Amino acid sequence: MKGYLGIDIGSISTKGVVIDKDNNILASEYLWTEGDPMGAVKKLLKVLEKQLDGKDIEIVAVGTTGSARKLIGVMTGAVTVKNEITAHAIGTTTLHPDVKTIFEIGGQDSKIIIIENGFVVDYAMNTLCAAGTGSFLSSQAHRLGVSVEQFGEIALTSKNPTNIAARCTVFAESDLVHKAQIGHKKEDIIAGLCKAVVTNYLNNIGKGKKISAPIVFQGGVSKNVGVKKAFEDAVGQEVIVDKNGHLMGAFGVAVLAKQSGKENKFSFDTAEINFKTTGFECPKCANHCEIICVFKGDKLIDSWGNKCDNGAVKIPK
Repeated sequence: MKGYLGIDIGSISTKGVVIDKDNNILASEYLWTEGDPMGAVKKLLKVLEKQLDGKDIEIVAVGTTGSARKLIGVMTGAVTVKNEITAHAIGTTTLHPDVKTIFEIGGQDSKIIIIENGFVVDYAMNTLCAAGTGSFLSSQAHRLGVSVEQFGEIALTSKNPTNIAARCTVFAESDLVHKAQIGHKKEDIIAGLCKAVVTNYLNNIGKGKKISAPIVFQGGVSKNVGVKKAFEDAVGQEVIVDKNGHLMGAFGVAVLAKQSGKENKFSFDTAEINFKTTGFECPKCANHCEIICVFKGDKLIDSWGNKCDNGAVKIPK
């Protein structure tokens, strides 16, 4: 059976999905990037290979997305390398063809995608602050002495959510500490943080956007039932959370790899190969471009970063 591998490599988490020709998920994994995208993908490949053990599956095409998509695309010989907006839109419309609005909150970024008749017509991403993202919620959970997995359930027990200022992580943390010191209940503070995440998102990422149902909420934060409820309270509509919503970027780029009609020679033995990168600043003109070179063993396999031919690095054939 032919299989198609999609990898979503982000700053916080790395996701992988293997699908068949009918878009059924055959294997999937979600793990932490930990500042080492190549190392994270090697771990990912080993887990996916183990899940497929005993199944007659041949990976014939790979697609990559996420912040390290180009690097991992070179490493895996990907036939498709796409941005997160495209990958999430394709993944979501494949499973929810009538979707009109996609809310997505990841580890350090947030995005909104507006869809009409199956096509992306508008989108926005956060460009500066990570307030309201997964890393923000994780740090606040730690500060409050609860696990981030418990966060949403605790929020649902609140009858009087605390107002928390969350336009900036520094202000949010200060406000949280202040509210705790003056006697606000922990569950009310947690519910207030969930509400603040949603308010921040709608006032910044969603500002000026036409938000229409059906609405699909995805990314790691979508698993937080407190944030899901806060979204529903704010927009007055049901918000759908797919069980595979945290994998949607990887799923979408796997679908795109399949649709490309291209095939590449891929082996899970890639996890055992020594890849490394080096960087240098090109001194040959005023641009001072930072050139990145990728090596497979001792062989240079790709490079990028130059804005002109002066900094071009010749790839041996």
